[in-house]
Amino acid sequence: MDRLRLTLATWDYDRVRPLIDGSIQPEGIELVPIISRPSETFFRMLRHQEFDVSELSFSNYTMLRAGGDDKFVAIPVFPSRLFRHSCIYVNKKAGINEPKDLIGKKIGVPEYSMTAAVFARGMLLHEYGVTPDSIEWFSGTQDGLQRPSRIDFVLPESVVLHRMPLEQDMGPMLDSGELDAIISPNAPRSLHAEPSPVRRLFTDYRQAEKDYFSRTGIFPIMHTIVFRREVYEANPWAATSLYAAFIKAKQWAYTQLVETDALKLTLPWVVAEIEETRRVMGHDFWAYGIEPNRVSLEALPQYLHEQSLTTRVPKIEELFAPNTLDRKG
Repeated sequence: MDRLRLTLATWDYDRVRPLIDGSIQPEGIELVPIISRPSETFFRMLRHQEFDVSELSFSNYTMLRAGGDDKFVAIPVFPSRLFRHSCIYVNKKAGINEPKDLIGKKIGVPEYSMTAAVFARGMLLHEYGVTPDSIEWFSGTQDGLQRPSRIDFVLPESVVLHRMPLEQDMGPMLDSGELDAIISPNAPRSLHAEPSPVRRLFTDYRQAEKDYFSRTGIFPIMHTIVFRREVYEANPWAATSLYAAFIKAKQWAYTQLVETDALKLTLPWVVAEIEETRRVMGHDFWAYGIEPNRVSLEALPQYLHEQSLTTRVPKIEELFAPNTLDRKG
């Protein structure tokens, strides 16, 4: 029997690599991997639907589904997750010493609707009372990395957002103090300069993020995996097959992290790190599936609605393929 041939666009993560090199193969599916930077993959998928299956911004996907656009259907696989305390960078002369000092400041973000920014604003609102309309926002290129608009949205007049031309770079603006801060998944080039004009808002961001997880149970989900709707509807079985393969690939990645015969990663304390992570977050800290992630999954639609990026809060069960809702991670 011929296998179903599907293109899969994703970044080169350890938890995806066995699907890329073919050492783990989904039952009944021949994958054609396409490796590209997430921002490029998202633009190509959102604007042109180039791939059968793709990694996709969880916020942009949720915005589409909340607005009635169902051209994609997701499976509860989350290749990218990251706490976002670490992604807030401030100019040292801006007078920003704690989160509430962001109020009234000029803050840059590569894309206002990107998941990293949505989760950061949600954290700032719920933890520190910093509302989106208390900040003057700027979006555009950062340190040469251009991000053309990949999804359309309209904000209320109370939220000021300046969409800058791609040739205008926010990196030098942060360095000079023209911007007071940047919220970005990409660290400013100048962060590690000596001396540097910028620093992180949360100096001990690791401890801040551990405390945040202990209080909220939220481990922010950045990306999910989506099928083009017509591909899923013609082959619904492929969703469960690919889900199972992603689970196997993640388990393989876990085993690499704890290998002690010879360290697979170029980090001297990688085993100590995974042991500490499991102490704080549980054994399967990078879980897939709905129930282990319900708190994190429900946070994003709430934040999108609070930030006027959606007109309603969709239920989690609306977002994922029906035949994957009860799958374990």
